[in-house]
Amino acid sequence: MAQDHRARQYAATHRRIHDAAMRLFGEQGYEEVTVGQIAAAAGVSVPTFYAHFTGKDVLIMALPAREEVAALLASVPADLPIRQRMDGVVTGFLRGLQGDRLAEALVRWKLIARTPGLRYRAAEYERETAQMFLDALGVADTDADTVARVVVTAHMSAYTQAVLRWAEADGSRPLEEFVGEALAALREV
Repeated sequence: MAQDHRARQYAATHRRIHDAAMRLFGEQGYEEVTVGQIAAAAGVSVPTFYAHFTGKDVLIMALPAREEVAALLASVPADLPIRQRMDGVVTGFLRGLQGDRLAEALVRWKLIARTPGLRYRAAEYERETAQMFLDALGVADTDADTVARVVVTAHMSAYTQAVLRWAEADGSRPLEEFVGEALAALREV
Protein backbone atom coordinates (compact mmCIF):
# COMPACT_ATOMS: atom_id res chain seq x y z
CA MET A 1 0.00 0.00 0.00
CA ALA A 2 2.76 2.48 0.93
CA GLN A 3 4.65 1.51 -2.23
CA ASP A 4 1.56 2.28 -4.36
CA HIS A 5 1.28 5.69 -2.69
CA ARG A 6 4.96 6.44 -3.40
CA ALA A 7 4.58 5.33 -7.02
CA ARG A 8 1.51 7.55 -7.47
CA GLN A 9 3.29 10.46 -5.79
CA TYR A 10 6.36 9.97 -8.02
CA ALA A 11 4.18 9.82 -11.14
CA ALA A 12 2.26 12.95 -10.10
CA THR A 13 5.48 14.88 -9.47
CA HIS A 14 6.92 13.64 -12.76
CA ARG A 15 3.84 14.85 -14.64
CA ARG A 16 3.80 18.18 -12.76
CA ILE A 17 7.43 18.85 -13.74
CA HIS A 18 6.72 17.87 -17.35
CA ASP A 19 3.61 20.03 -17.58
CA ALA A 20 5.34 23.06 -16.00
CA ALA A 21 8.25 22.71 -18.41
CA MET A 22 6.03 22.44 -21.47
CA ARG A 23 4.06 25.51 -20.37
CA LEU A 24 7.27 27.51 -19.85
CA PHE A 25 8.77 26.32 -23.13
CA GLY A 26 5.60 27.41 -24.93
CA GLU A 27 5.64 30.83 -23.26
CA GLN A 28 9.36 31.63 -23.33
CA GLY A 29 11.02 29.22 -25.73
CA TYR A 30 13.07 26.16 -24.89
CA GLU A 31 16.49 27.80 -24.74
CA GLU A 32 15.34 30.64 -22.50
CA VAL A 33 13.96 28.38 -19.76
CA THR A 34 16.30 27.11 -17.04
CA VAL A 35 15.99 23.96 -14.97
CA GLY A 36 15.63 26.21 -11.92
CA GLN A 37 12.61 27.93 -13.49
CA ILE A 38 11.03 24.58 -14.31
CA ALA A 39 11.58 23.30 -10.78
CA ALA A 40 10.13 26.48 -9.26
CA ALA A 41 7.08 26.38 -11.54
CA ALA A 42 6.50 22.73 -10.61
CA GLY A 43 6.98 23.43 -6.89
CA VAL A 44 10.00 21.13 -6.55
CA SER A 45 13.71 21.55 -5.90
CA VAL A 46 16.35 21.36 -8.63
CA PRO A 47 17.63 18.04 -7.21
CA THR A 48 14.07 16.70 -7.42
CA PHE A 49 13.92 17.79 -11.06
CA TYR A 50 17.10 15.80 -11.71
CA ALA A 51 15.70 12.80 -9.85
CA HIS A 52 12.99 12.72 -12.53
CA PHE A 53 14.78 13.97 -15.65
CA THR A 54 18.46 13.98 -16.62
CA GLY A 55 18.06 17.30 -18.43
CA LYS A 56 15.68 19.61 -20.25
CA ASP A 57 15.99 17.77 -23.55
CA VAL A 58 14.59 14.58 -21.98
CA LEU A 59 11.34 16.46 -21.39
CA ILE A 60 11.03 16.87 -25.15
CA MET A 61 12.66 13.74 -26.54
CA ALA A 62 13.09 10.22 -25.26
CA LEU A 63 14.73 7.22 -26.78
CA PRO A 64 12.46 4.23 -27.17
CA ALA A 65 13.04 1.35 -24.81
CA ARG A 66 14.80 -1.63 -26.34
CA GLU A 67 11.64 -3.63 -25.62
CA GLU A 68 9.61 -1.18 -27.73
CA VAL A 69 12.04 -1.56 -30.61
CA ALA A 70 11.88 -5.35 -30.35
CA ALA A 71 8.06 -5.27 -30.19
CA LEU A 72 7.84 -3.05 -33.27
CA LEU A 73 10.11 -5.40 -35.21
CA ALA A 74 8.15 -8.41 -33.97
CA SER A 75 4.92 -6.83 -35.24
CA VAL A 76 6.19 -7.14 -38.83
CA PRO A 77 6.85 -10.51 -40.48
CA ALA A 78 10.53 -11.39 -40.18
CA ASP A 79 10.63 -12.94 -43.64
CA LEU A 80 9.97 -9.62 -45.41
CA PRO A 81 12.88 -7.74 -46.99
CA ILE A 82 14.44 -5.22 -44.61
CA ARG A 83 12.92 -2.20 -46.40
CA GLN A 84 9.41 -3.58 -46.08
CA ARG A 85 10.03 -4.50 -42.46
CA MET A 86 11.14 -0.96 -41.67
CA ASP A 87 8.16 0.50 -43.59
CA GLY A 88 5.96 -1.67 -41.37
CA VAL A 89 7.79 -0.60 -38.22
CA VAL A 90 7.36 3.10 -39.01
CA THR A 91 3.68 2.78 -39.90
CA GLY A 92 3.09 0.53 -36.88
CA PHE A 93 4.62 3.15 -34.61
CA LEU A 94 2.35 5.80 -36.14
CA ARG A 95 -0.74 3.74 -35.33
CA GLY A 96 0.20 4.09 -31.65
CA LEU A 97 0.24 7.89 -31.90
CA GLN A 98 -3.40 8.77 -31.46
CA GLY A 99 -5.40 11.31 -29.46
CA ASP A 100 -3.46 12.95 -26.63
CA ARG A 101 -0.20 11.21 -27.61
CA LEU A 102 -0.44 12.71 -31.10
CA ALA A 103 -1.28 16.18 -29.74
CA GLU A 104 1.65 16.00 -27.31
CA ALA A 105 3.94 14.85 -30.13
CA LEU A 106 2.96 17.89 -32.19
CA VAL A 107 3.76 20.27 -29.33
CA ARG A 108 7.14 18.59 -28.74
CA TRP A 109 8.10 18.48 -32.42
CA LYS A 110 7.12 22.12 -32.92
CA LEU A 111 9.60 22.98 -30.17
CA ILE A 112 12.24 20.79 -31.80
CA ALA A 113 11.60 22.31 -35.23
CA ARG A 114 12.16 25.86 -34.03
CA THR A 115 15.09 25.20 -31.67
CA PRO A 116 18.44 24.56 -33.39
CA GLY A 117 19.93 22.76 -30.38
CA LEU A 118 16.96 20.40 -30.19
CA ARG A 119 17.14 19.70 -33.92
CA TYR A 120 20.74 18.65 -33.40
CA ARG A 121 19.74 16.44 -30.43
CA ALA A 122 16.93 14.92 -32.52
CA ALA A 123 19.54 13.84 -35.07
CA GLU A 124 21.55 12.20 -32.26
CA TYR A 125 18.42 10.41 -31.01
CA GLU A 126 17.70 9.32 -34.58
CA ARG A 127 21.14 7.69 -34.86
CA GLU A 128 20.82 6.04 -31.44
CA THR A 129 17.37 4.69 -32.33
CA ALA A 130 18.70 3.34 -35.64
CA GLN A 131 21.43 1.54 -33.73
CA MET A 132 18.80 0.01 -31.42
CA PHE A 133 17.00 -1.37 -34.47
CA LEU A 134 20.24 -2.70 -35.91
CA ASP A 135 21.04 -4.37 -32.59
CA ALA A 136 17.56 -5.90 -32.45
CA LEU A 137 18.01 -7.16 -36.00
CA GLY A 138 21.29 -8.76 -34.98
CA VAL A 139 23.46 -6.51 -37.12
CA ALA A 140 26.66 -6.19 -35.08
CA ASP A 141 28.93 -3.15 -35.21
CA THR A 142 31.50 -5.26 -37.01
CA ASP A 143 29.04 -6.59 -39.58
CA ALA A 144 29.52 -5.50 -43.13
CA ASP A 145 25.76 -5.61 -43.67
CA THR A 146 25.67 -2.31 -45.52
CA VAL A 147 22.14 -2.82 -46.85
CA ALA A 148 20.62 -3.19 -43.37
CA ARG A 149 22.57 -0.21 -42.04
CA VAL A 150 21.55 2.03 -44.94
CA VAL A 151 17.89 0.95 -44.89
CA VAL A 152 17.45 1.31 -41.14
CA THR A 153 19.20 4.68 -40.89
CA ALA A 154 17.36 5.96 -43.97
CA HIS A 155 14.02 5.03 -42.43
CA MET A 156 14.87 6.76 -39.17
CA SER A 157 15.96 9.84 -41.09
CA ALA A 158 12.84 9.79 -43.25
CA TYR A 159 10.66 9.56 -40.14
CA THR A 160 12.48 12.48 -38.50
CA GLN A 161 12.17 14.63 -41.62
CA ALA A 162 8.46 13.80 -41.94
CA VAL A 163 7.75 14.71 -38.32
CA LEU A 164 9.71 17.95 -38.64
CA ARG A 165 7.75 18.89 -41.79
CA TRP A 166 4.49 18.03 -39.99
CA ALA A 167 5.46 20.24 -37.05
CA GLU A 168 6.58 23.10 -39.29
CA ALA A 169 3.17 22.88 -41.00
CA ASP A 170 1.54 23.07 -37.53
CA GLY A 171 -0.11 19.69 -38.03
CA SER A 172 -2.20 21.09 -40.89
CA ARG A 173 -2.26 17.66 -42.54
CA PRO A 174 -2.22 14.24 -40.90
CA LEU A 175 1.21 13.01 -39.82
CA GLU A 176 0.58 9.82 -41.79
CA GLU A 177 0.60 11.84 -45.02
CA PHE A 178 4.02 13.33 -44.29
CA VAL A 179 5.42 9.95 -43.29
CA GLY A 180 3.86 8.32 -46.36
CA GLU A 181 5.53 10.90 -48.59
CA ALA A 182 8.90 10.32 -46.90
CA LEU A 183 8.62 6.53 -47.24
CA ALA A 184 7.59 6.90 -50.89
CA ALA A 185 10.66 9.05 -51.48
CA LEU A 186 12.82 6.25 -50.07
CA ARG A 187 11.27 3.77 -52.50
CA GLU A 188 12.15 6.07 -55.42
CA VAL A 189 15.84 6.20 -54.54
